Amino acid sequence: MFGSVILDVAIGMVLVFLLMSLLCSSLREGLEGWLKTRSVHLERGIRELLHDLSGTGLASDIYNHPLVLSLFRGAYDPTKIRKKKSRDGTVSYGNTPARGNLPSYIPAANFAVALLDVVARGPSGADPGAADASAPVLDLATIRARIAAIQNPQVQRALLSAIDTAAGDLARAQKNVEAWFNSSMDRVSGWYKRRTQLVLLLLGLGTSVVLNVDSFSIAQYLYTDQPARDALVAEAEAVARDTAYLSRQRSAAQIAASIDSLELPIGWKRGVVGGYRWVVPNRQGVATTQTWEAWFSDVLGSIPGWLVTAFAVSFGAPFWFDVLNKFMVVRSTVKPHEKSPEEASEDRQAKGTSPPPHLGAGATATEPAPQQPPTSPPADGGAGAQPVSSTSPPPAQPAQPAQPPPDPSDPGPGYQPQQWATGNPEEGAP
Repeated sequence: MFGSVILDVAIGMVLVFLLMSLLCSSLREGLEGWLKTRSVHLERGIRELLHDLSGTGLASDIYNHPLVLSLFRGAYDPTKIRKKKSRDGTVSYGNTPARGNLPSYIPAANFAVALLDVVARGPSGADPGAADASAPVLDLATIRARIAAIQNPQVQRALLSAIDTAAGDLARAQKNVEAWFNSSMDRVSGWYKRRTQLVLLLLGLGTSVVLNVDSFSIAQYLYTDQPARDALVAEAEAVARDTAYLSRQRSAAQIAASIDSLELPIGWKRGVVGGYRWVVPNRQGVATTQTWEAWFSDVLGSIPGWLVTAFAVSFGAPFWFDVLNKFMVVRSTVKPHEKSPEEASEDRQAKGTSPPPHLGAGATATEPAPQQPPTSPPADGGAGAQPVSSTSPPPAQPAQPAQPPPDPSDPGPGYQPQQWATGNPEEGAP
């Protein structure tokens, strides 16, 4: 029983963490739509891939190519890149400003074809004749002959490797450039995920304080209140069965309403502290009238629970949804043993039980003899009539004569001597 209570409390806490993660993820998506940080990381990743940190070389040519320029409004402006000058005079380049006009995603095929076209025909708009019918054909021979014109040794070596391993196939060379681009974008995705986890941690801390989601207070409440614990577990079962739960679109207000509908000690309530009206933690058993010391101690006591909630939110909603499904599987295997004990096996059944029908006449189990009702003496009171009580012991059986010990040399009645077809006893011996 103790273990099942702890398991149900853990399931309830996982559901709370899942809803809080969904809330913070929704807020994160809202911030992303406003700040457009994906495009910032993508632009920086392309500049590092092309070894053009200032953005005035190949990076500018790629962003201004028609295959990429059509993905965003306006034009690429490298002067917006943040610059920092050190004391020794060297200049370091940072990110572009947030809320820019750059695309958040560039297909690998668009990047590869744009790069090969820039190498073979030059930057877009630099030579008007490169866009007519007399322009050079985009093939491996043209690309290889013009690689030296880009004045970028790192990119030159990467393109030469992509061409030489393509075995004369332009499509294969394009796939090699796409693989080079995708491998670099994996690193950009790592930047974005780490930044997103930090943002979720900060959002989790903020929402935990604003909504007063104290993990320790909620766990204590669930442990002591069985109806609330059972209701929360039932809600968790419904969530775990919904395979499309994470993909369903919800607003931040809808998720906050779902958290409020759990009827947990979450939120704040009005109280009077030292003669002034204050908002105090919404805990069970907290009086509405408190002293300054009690109010301050109550708020300080919520800080560890807020930190735990914020740390849990940083793992993200997919993580907690997987944990919830695993806990529900464990609970489904534990609960049946508590509801009904294991049935005894046939080996442990009493010897006096009747054999099942499939054992036949040779079964070893014997059926218990029916109890005989007590008999009364005959009416004439003859000398041979004796009353028999239902509780009297059964008559003693005659003793069986002792059997002699078996002879080891006697093979038994069922033994048949071995016969050899050839009369040779060594027949068949290894």
